[in-house]
Amino acid sequence: MNTTPLYRQLANHYLDAIRSGTLKTGERFPSIRLMMEKHAVSLSTAVQVCRELEDCGVLEARPRSGNYIRQPDTLRKPVPIAPPPPLDTGVYVGIHEQVSSVLKASQRATIKVNFASAFCASELYPLKILQDHMIKALRHDPHLLGAAGSTCGNSTLRSILARRALTAKSNLPAEKIVITNGATEAINLALRAVTQPGDTVAVESPTFYGLLQILESLSLRVLEVPATSHAGINLFALEQLLKGPERIQALIVIPNLQNPLGSIMPDANKARLVQLCAEHATVLIEDDTYGDLVDTEQPLSTLKHWDRTDNVIYCASLNKTLAPGIRLGWISAGKWHDRVEMLKHTQSRGCEALSQLAVSAFMKTPSYERYLRRLRKILTHQRQQMSAAIIRYFPAGTCVTSPRGGTLLWVELPRQHSSMAFFHEALKTGIQISPGDIFSNAQRFNHFVRLGCGAPYSSRIDEALATLGQLLKNQG
Repeated sequence: MNTTPLYRQLANHYLDAIRSGTLKTGERFPSIRLMMEKHAVSLSTAVQVCRELEDCGVLEARPRSGNYIRQPDTLRKPVPIAPPPPLDTGVYVGIHEQVSSVLKASQRATIKVNFASAFCASELYPLKILQDHMIKALRHDPHLLGAAGSTCGNSTLRSILARRALTAKSNLPAEKIVITNGATEAINLALRAVTQPGDTVAVESPTFYGLLQILESLSLRVLEVPATSHAGINLFALEQLLKGPERIQALIVIPNLQNPLGSIMPDANKARLVQLCAEHATVLIEDDTYGDLVDTEQPLSTLKHWDRTDNVIYCASLNKTLAPGIRLGWISAGKWHDRVEMLKHTQSRGCEALSQLAVSAFMKTPSYERYLRRLRKILTHQRQQMSAAIIRYFPAGTCVTSPRGGTLLWVELPRQHSSMAFFHEALKTGIQISPGDIFSNAQRFNHFVRLGCGAPYSSRIDEALATLGQLLKNQG
């Protein structure tokens, strides 16, 4: 009996056709609908076939046109993986349980080098400046800590955020911005405002594991849409799913420096994505947490820029760019503002005032932009050094993304390697990584890892990467 999943059998079938020359570079790949008809498979199976071929680097999606065969750098044939446990065993490991097991294992270990973090090293953040502004705020108002903050947040900070959004071609009225406890609360509020338990929400695949935990905690069904490191979410696959029988209530995407891929959606794709969601009455939730870390002086456009129907809910955070400890994010929910404000009040009331005052005082000065320019330059150098070391130390066949900003690298290992086994072996040496398994509910990324490069490159980091490379070589 063939235990290889049907989608992988079909993917192998098409890979053989590409190798033999039956399907040639530049030719259009059979449509989702045609595959469903010819192979008598479901919509989800047909979409998974395209995901697998895209992961192998032989397929690319062209907006409004379909999928086309492309020439890969190296053509790799997928190998079968063990089937999931039979349903009658009663065994189910949800994404929260899986993520929790990874985090608990890390907490029990003695960590010497942490590559699992998406934050910068603490010395790269303007902590002294923020501390000074906090002291000034307390001197100005000694009773500050004795007063409760407003539900929507400090009005000065909201005005600053609204003005900064204009440079990214977005119109976010200050009175429609709600300050939150990081982007996590912002996304929670957005989902609670527009969905009910049992609704289906689409996400990029892979995606940040924290988002999958949020969706699971809210009893929402998750539909994963393939994404690539060069263009983000696959619009062709998304359109097929939107046209399918399952109603998709909302879609959550990170268009700029997606976590973990580091992808940046082209403007044409952003415009088309906003249009698609509007046409199908699917609420589009945008997470722009990483936008300020892009390697460019000119801000990238947000999805909100292309929104003509008020169908995009914009969420962002300062946790990665300014200071993780302040936990400041915000949401601009447009026509859902009143409901979000009510949910915010019932969920956590207002955010504490001191950090908002300190951040406002810093962000309205020219020093803030100078700080961001310096940080981007440092991160570019750190990513380059990390990438070079990974290629130098890891086994042949390892592939590393080249994001245009941020602190994350998405690393594909040769297929025989298990990222979860790699994670546990690395922990034994005091090195923490993020296994690819936790970035999806499916087993599509079990030979990927996410590595953070937010710390300045040093001999200690170089030695840790050399150790990881040797572990992989021993494993394979």
